[in-house]
Amino acid sequence: MFTAERIQALIHRLETGIGARWLNTLALALIVLALAVWYDLHCYRNFNSPEAMDAAQVARNLSEGNGFTTEFIRPFSIYLLQQHNHALVANQLSSTNMVDSAEVYGRHPDLANAPLYPVVLAGLWKITQPDWKIDLRKSFWSDGGRFVRYKPEFIIAVFNQILLLVAVWLTFLVAKILLDVPAARLAAVLMLCSETLWEYSVSGLPILLLLVIFLGLIWCLATFEASGCAENPDPRRRFMLALATGLLAGLGMLTHYSFGWVIVPVLVFFLLFGGVRRAMLAVSALLVFLVAVTPWLVRNYVVSGTLFGTAGYAVVEATMAFPGSHLMQSLAPNMSSAHWLMPYLIKLQTNLRDLLQNEVPRLGGGWIGILFLAGLLLGLRNVVARRLRYFTLMCLGLFLIVTALGRTQLSNLAGMNTENLLVLLTPLAVIFGVAFFLTLLNQMDLPGVPVRYAVIVLVILLVRLQFVLTLLPPKTQPSAFPYYIPPIIQECSDWVQPSELIMSDVPWAVAWYGDRQCTWTTLNCEYEFYQFHNHVKHVNALYLSLNTLDNKLFTECVAGGVDTWGKFGLDVMVYHQVPPSFPLVNPLPDSMSYGIFLADRKRW
Repeated sequence: MFTAERIQALIHRLETGIGARWLNTLALALIVLALAVWYDLHCYRNFNSPEAMDAAQVARNLSEGNGFTTEFIRPFSIYLLQQHNHALVANQLSSTNMVDSAEVYGRHPDLANAPLYPVVLAGLWKITQPDWKIDLRKSFWSDGGRFVRYKPEFIIAVFNQILLLVAVWLTFLVAKILLDVPAARLAAVLMLCSETLWEYSVSGLPILLLLVIFLGLIWCLATFEASGCAENPDPRRRFMLALATGLLAGLGMLTHYSFGWVIVPVLVFFLLFGGVRRAMLAVSALLVFLVAVTPWLVRNYVVSGTLFGTAGYAVVEATMAFPGSHLMQSLAPNMSSAHWLMPYLIKLQTNLRDLLQNEVPRLGGGWIGILFLAGLLLGLRNVVARRLRYFTLMCLGLFLIVTALGRTQLSNLAGMNTENLLVLLTPLAVIFGVAFFLTLLNQMDLPGVPVRYAVIVLVILLVRLQFVLTLLPPKTQPSAFPYYIPPIIQECSDWVQPSELIMSDVPWAVAWYGDRQCTWTTLNCEYEFYQFHNHVKHVNALYLSLNTLDNKLFTECVAGGVDTWGKFGLDVMVYHQVPPSFPLVNPLPDSMSYGIFLADRKRW
């Protein structure tokens, strides 16, 4: 009898008490795990973003004790270092390479990446100790000897998917403060089913880390405002939340430099809604922000004479003065044209029009963008939600301008990139979109609760239909072919010694897969190339991928000029001719199917 009572009590706890909550949590965890496994088996793709490969190889250098150094060398980075080092020790330099002012004979300092994401990845490499060699034997990483997945990239994908789940949880917490628990659950489900966020999870980019930081900042602001609405607000708690907000803004800037502008709406928010201590709160948040970012900015200035390295010139890139990637590939750019105002106005107008037409209506994915824009017009009764709406509008306007001016050639090289800051507004778009949808749902004359739930499920399916279709057959091709063929890049890189230099049109891929120092192809294959080869460092090998060889035949190869790399590749592939004075004259015989590999001597 006693045993029967204990069993009955256990069943009761499992059905109604803490056991029910644990069972529901376990069931939810299994569903999320199954979704992640299915996505990775069905939709996973290897890296195709230069930024992802660049950050990963910097993290590898950091984990191996080489500091913030890079094997992906931009000619413009050499220009900045030479200008800075010449100014420091001009009396010790001559016209020869006796002094390595470009810092290419040792470890080249990284001037492109913000530090936080490489530091996080370096810790990940320390924990997992991945094998950097491509595995063509084990079934999951290969298919019958054909490359399928690269183990370090898959580790980053799993890590980013954990960050995605953290972002979903933070969205739930923020939505619970702004709306209520049922609305928070709906917002979390819509976040979890965001195809864009899942694509970013396997891209290798720091967007999800930045999203977690941004959501932490939003939670601090929401909690700050909610505590201010209480009967007896705790000033010390509100002060600590202001400090945490400034710290998170600083960490976000150390993840992606452009995110640092978010400190502007943060300060405006405190000045508007901070109460009698508004000035002190704003100043405190600003000071913590500056304390967080200043050491890294000082490091950049000491190394290169600039606060943000090459990343600080993103606004100059892709303008009339420096179209495409010309600035990063130039050894001696004419920076006088960077002081004109008109190129920036044209860039702002062009990119802003594209963002307003294509990106803003799709904020949050699917129909959420439309619901979000309508939800911003709602007369919300919750004071916290109303004030967070003003912060959202400030961030929307700010991110539009920063994204428009910060766009570079990276947006064309890869569909997934970090230059579109609007993706960070996905949680807020989902929350305010859910608020508008539930307002409409409450005004509908539905016959009962089951019908209400059916309408909610139907809307979820319609809004996230693209994600559902993505999970259906056929499978996505994991390899980022044709531009990146990791086994070929790794094999060619192994023929070059670690102290030697490769030049390539995909230097980020050579640095990541090949673990060799690689410079971006110069602006042309004649004057600029010889300037680099003779006065910076000898180039020991050249690797041109289909990124160059797939250029338009007439406009970019034939009519593009005799000194273009497209014309150079055409001569080598079609006429089997290398310019007479070109120092790299030994082609790999079977390399024409995937690109061109030339070396200073036979190495295979």
